[in-house]
Amino acid sequence: MKYLTIPPPIHLMPYVRCFWVLEHDFGEGEDSYIYRSIADSCVEMVFHYQAGFDELITDGQPHNWQSGVHFQSSQYRRFETKQSFGIFGVYIYPFAVPYFFKVPSEETSNEMLDLDTFLGLEGRELEERIMIARDNSKRVEILTAFLEKRLLNICLTDDTIAASIKHVIHSDRISTVAELAYQFNLSVRQFDRKFKAYAGFGPKMYLRLVRLSNALKQNRSTKSLSRIAYECGYYDQSHFIHDVKAFTGYHPGFYFSGKAEGTEYRYV
Repeated sequence: MKYLTIPPPIHLMPYVRCFWVLEHDFGEGEDSYIYRSIADSCVEMVFHYQAGFDELITDGQPHNWQSGVHFQSSQYRRFETKQSFGIFGVYIYPFAVPYFFKVPSEETSNEMLDLDTFLGLEGRELEERIMIARDNSKRVEILTAFLEKRLLNICLTDDTIAASIKHVIHSDRISTVAELAYQFNLSVRQFDRKFKAYAGFGPKMYLRLVRLSNALKQNRSTKSLSRIAYECGYYDQSHFIHDVKAFTGYHPGFYFSGKAEGTEYRYV
């Protein structure tokens, strides 16, 4: 399995975290692959340029997924393919949603929309260009141009809230909502309202999502689950177990075993 990230150009860095690629060629005896997308604090545009995935829905018909947008989410989903695959995507801060897609961030949480439905003709044209591109460098070029075009004559209207969201995502320090509000010179009530408008979730839920992400990046081979929970700011072991199960569908013991669906790329 091949997984890599590609930094965005400097002028997109305020809005984009990275581009990424995930590829896998089936080996002997391998007839399917299941990917589990876990809850996430950011947004992804995703293009399956080699083999589509079917979303596995309980008591429903599988939905084929070729390209689209996974918005910030507090839920996990499961997808399956029976072929070798290649996926290209871009990882976007949630406050950039209104600038790229002309829709409020708080209206998109937990949504997953294919490009045809979401962007119409423009989405279909973008999908086609990404699919037939000669390589991933060209895909980065195409998607960069698409995003740049949507940012023309636009600038962040509230740098304070954008900065607070980035602070939550990138800071190693565990903060409370009250501390964040004070740090960014807002009352708790103002901060809560503005943060939800730009992040798609209120700060309490968003802090939980980011804390989960930080926990899942920890090295289980060198740290116990108790230590991971403590270092990532969980009040106790049961709190840690609850959040991991709620946002990934797994007990943390199994998730960190290396056997959980869709985690192989983390060990590349």
